[in-house]
Amino acid sequence: MATDKLLETISFDSNGLVPAIAQQHDSGEILMMAWMNVDSIRETLETGRVCYWSRSRQSLWRKGETSGQVQSLKELRVDCDGDTLLLQVDQAGVACHTGRRSCFFRAVRNDEVVTIAEQLVDPADLYSK
Repeated sequence: MATDKLLETISFDSNGLVPAIAQQHDSGEILMMAWMNVDSIRETLETGRVCYWSRSRQSLWRKGETSGQVQSLKELRVDCDGDTLLLQVDQAGVACHTGRRSCFFRAVRNDEVVTIAEQLVDPADLYSK
C-alpha cells in the first residue's frame, strides 16, 4: 500500500522512467545517477537492494549483480516535483563502472576538465565475476 502511494507521487517521463541519484547515506557523497521505472522501484523497496532500469539493455539492472558492488537502500526520497528520486544508500565498493567510487570524477577547474578521483579498482576486475 505504501509503495502504491509513493508511485502516485512520482512523475515518470514518457518512457515510464524517472532519474534517481544515489548518495552515500553517511557521508553525503553523490555516487551516480541512473534511471528507475515502476518495477525497479518496487523491487528496490521490497528487497532493500537497489535495482535500476538499464536503457541500453532494456531490462532491470540490479546494482552489483555482475560487479559485486551492491547498493543497499537506506532511504528513498522524492523531490518536490516528483520528477527525481534521491536514493540514500550504503555502497559496497565502487559505484562507477570505471572503477572509481563516484561517477562524478571530473571537474572544471581553471578552465580545464580535470580528473579529481583516481581508479580504485581495475574495471576488468569488476566485471570478471
